[in-house]
Amino acid sequence: MKLDSPWFDRIRVSRSRSEERPEPKVALCQHPGCRAPGTYRAPKGRDRENDYWRFCLEHVRAYNSSYNFFAGMSDEDLRAYEKDAHVGHRPTWQMGRNGPASADARKRKGRQRGWAGEFVFDDAFNVFGEERAGRPEPERELKKVERKSLEALNLGASATGDEIKARYKELVKRLHPDANGGDRSMEDKLREIIQAYNYLRSAGFC
Repeated sequence: MKLDSPWFDRIRVSRSRSEERPEPKVALCQHPGCRAPGTYRAPKGRDRENDYWRFCLEHVRAYNSSYNFFAGMSDEDLRAYEKDAHVGHRPTWQMGRNGPASADARKRKGRQRGWAGEFVFDDAFNVFGEERAGRPEPERELKKVERKSLEALNLGASATGDEIKARYKELVKRLHPDANGGDRSMEDKLREIIQAYNYLRSAGFC
């Protein structure tokens, strides 16, 4: 645009918004007798977490140095507060509409609903906190090599670790050449038993 253009005189430069915006009012420090700006917030205390004092820098430092959120709480209150802190001080409820039911209560409810029998599931690691009192332990699923190793020791799938160790010691003593006057005719069987036992031990059976 040319400086001698008739449109040039019609241009008006408005004032910037920063010049028109009034300065924000700052509350005074709430410490008695202080007239400095209260530009710093300080919490008013327990059960008033959303309320704050307004202090200047000098007085907010003095306030923070002596502030104690737990002042006036007993030891029982402190323990309860620490326990609630694990869940973020949120309320908790028991699982289920009517709370946890005992095993007998579930059986009665199952009979009322016409179930054919008791609903049983395998809780091998006791995750749900109910012991398998009076129930036989389920027979573990064996791999082919595990079953063959147990058969070499003349044991079944339900053999315990102590039973495996006892049978191994018994067979070694019976089949070792030193126990048979130097007869080595059973060495192959002895070697098979030793290999079977070593495998079962490495697999965690004993």
